[in-house]
Amino acid sequence: MFGVTTPCVQQARKILEEAGYEVLVFHATGTGGQAMESLIREGLIAGVLDITTTELADELVGGVLSAGPTRLTAAVEMGVPQVVSVGALDMVNFGPPETIPEKFKGRKFHIHNASITLMRTTPEENAKLGEEIGRKLAAAKGPVSILLPLAGVSAIDRAGQPFDEPAARTALFDGIRRSRGSVELIELDQHINDPAFADAAAERLLAMLGSRVPA
Repeated sequence: MFGVTTPCVQQARKILEEAGYEVLVFHATGTGGQAMESLIREGLIAGVLDITTTELADELVGGVLSAGPTRLTAAVEMGVPQVVSVGALDMVNFGPPETIPEKFKGRKFHIHNASITLMRTTPEENAKLGEEIGRKLAAAKGPVSILLPLAGVSAIDRAGQPFDEPAARTALFDGIRRSRGSVELIELDQHINDPAFADAAAERLLAMLGSRVPA
């Protein structure tokens, strides 16, 4: 979860809990992603709903909330069922404006608050992120689905919002389409925070879990 994907995660959590599962929510702050990957490797996770993969953007571009290069690999290697989306890949995270490296001068920024500045990822960066997601998931030993919210990947990536950039979204989605191999790809004409998108993601994970009845 991240602030800009909270409605999606909360709705999906409700559905999973109603189905009898205990849901652990990890915040996409670098350490949150690392903690999730660690618990998956320890065999403590039955299924993964990876809505917010924004830490990949910080790792690629150089933001402050990277979870490292092995993010999005634990469930792949352990064969844990997973549903993956592209939440908040429109942004890279930095501290106050004065802490942002000079090389990013001229980029599109959004000041979230006094201590958090968001930078819009470019179409070129999005293409690389899409290819990375597709490539990593194509190696999965267990069931995996990718869900794409075609109308926007965060609260500030939709019509009228600061990071609305259709070309960047298209580059992200095309990168996934090119590299996913035989991984199931579900494209929905919805925004990531639309309740229907969260419903679809949670229900797809429940279908994967099938007979894996929670303890």
